[in-house]
Amino acid sequence: MSAFLEVRNLSKSFAKNQVLTDVNFEVRSGEVHALLGENGAGKSTLVKIIGGIYRADSGTIRIGGREEMPAGVLDAQEKGIRIIHQELMLMPHLSIAENIFMGHEMKTGVMLDHRGMERKAQELLNAYGMGEFDSRTLIGTLTIAQQQMVEIIRAISFNAKIIAMDEPTSSLSERETEILFDLIGNLKAQGVGIILISHRLNDIFAVSDRVTVLRDGICVGTVDIRDTTNDELVRMMVGRDLKQFYASEDRGALSKEVVLEVQHLGDGKLAKDVSFDLRRGEILGVAGLVGAGRSEMAQCIFGLTKRKSGSVRLHGREVEFASPKEAIRSGIGYVCEDRKKQGLFLKQDVRFNTSLNRIRDFITPVLYKRREENDFVQGYADRLTMRITGIGQTVGQLSGGNQQKVLISRWIASTEDILFLDEPTRGVDVKTKQDIYHLVNELTLSGISVVFISSELPELTNVCDRILVISNGKSTGILEKEQFDQEAIMKLATKEFSAQDRKES
Repeated sequence: MSAFLEVRNLSKSFAKNQVLTDVNFEVRSGEVHALLGENGAGKSTLVKIIGGIYRADSGTIRIGGREEMPAGVLDAQEKGIRIIHQELMLMPHLSIAENIFMGHEMKTGVMLDHRGMERKAQELLNAYGMGEFDSRTLIGTLTIAQQQMVEIIRAISFNAKIIAMDEPTSSLSERETEILFDLIGNLKAQGVGIILISHRLNDIFAVSDRVTVLRDGICVGTVDIRDTTNDELVRMMVGRDLKQFYASEDRGALSKEVVLEVQHLGDGKLAKDVSFDLRRGEILGVAGLVGAGRSEMAQCIFGLTKRKSGSVRLHGREVEFASPKEAIRSGIGYVCEDRKKQGLFLKQDVRFNTSLNRIRDFITPVLYKRREENDFVQGYADRLTMRITGIGQTVGQLSGGNQQKVLISRWIASTEDILFLDEPTRGVDVKTKQDIYHLVNELTLSGISVVFISSELPELTNVCDRILVISNGKSTGILEKEQFDQEAIMKLATKEFSAQDRKES
């Protein structure tokens, strides 16, 4: 099958930073071609050149057999190429139909043809698995997954032949991801080529036909998904064999010392009846579907929300933290799920974001120990192998993986006893994931206990000592290492409760 899109010997630099070097890449009609690589490997730059956002320094692009270097975004769209960014470009106060036809509105004379757009939008919704939605529905009332579907249908309405998707499943539940994959399969059947950028290898194997790996701006190779393995793709991305991807050394037998006891915890909302114990130096995984109450359980213990029922005992003493400040003083830390909205000060630098919880160590009524603070922050930057120009670099300028490292460094710098990690590897590249796994392992060897909340089952089964499963706000079981099985976890995560249980909830 001939390629609809062909990229040959493409190079791009920003000032003295060479981002892409002689990259070759192609997409056939009706295929999903994944782009893999660490943060900074050049994936987004390549897609932005294809989509007309950047201009290449050298090289050629052929679209439909003709040499067609896009002169800009509109030119790329006219040539059949659309990019769906992580941050969706939709107007929440407008309807589905108005969003789909934004930029190419249907008109009757000089007047907008609202009925025509609503009718055509409904036809598209029906054709691509969203027929239960009225095209007049406001975008702001839809879930992120549903908005993403509308963004894809909007691209189709422009007669897109190539659609690039940047981390499309990063904010989706498993069920929402399945729906998205069904839509991608529908697009393939219509002959649309898909460029998929994702750090989630499970997604790549589920939906892709071929994979191209970039490393440091160079094309390492392209492989058929049927002829490769998870380990091979990891080796291609990082340039070496990762025999110990999840852990750097054996942590030995699990301690019997209980540091935290939680009994029948509830916050009156999503967390309803959660019980578990946490041992010294343990990694306790927490599994469950989106909305099961995992994050809410952690937030309730940490003092972000008020406990309505149950008890929490820290080293045998009953506690109830009225605020996170009290939890921090007791040696507990919490790395939140949404680093951009809840965790980081994006307009502040690495120094500020790292030392925030320990700022009183460096500022007194008469003295600011700036040099000590700098050494402190630089130590964590080195320990977590952050890719930064310096500790004065603004956090908002960093890649997602390096932002996550900054957030984690703040909390390990101030946590002495228990650390809650809520989706710590979401949206980061494979090398950053490995760094985080090894850091967690290192923390537990020093005696810190870790509660590891994750939606990725392979991560939980490879990283954790035990796994707590939560369904509908209630703990449904704790699995020991020898019991780890993804099917067993999912069975507990989807456990149905009796009508009486639901009524009591």
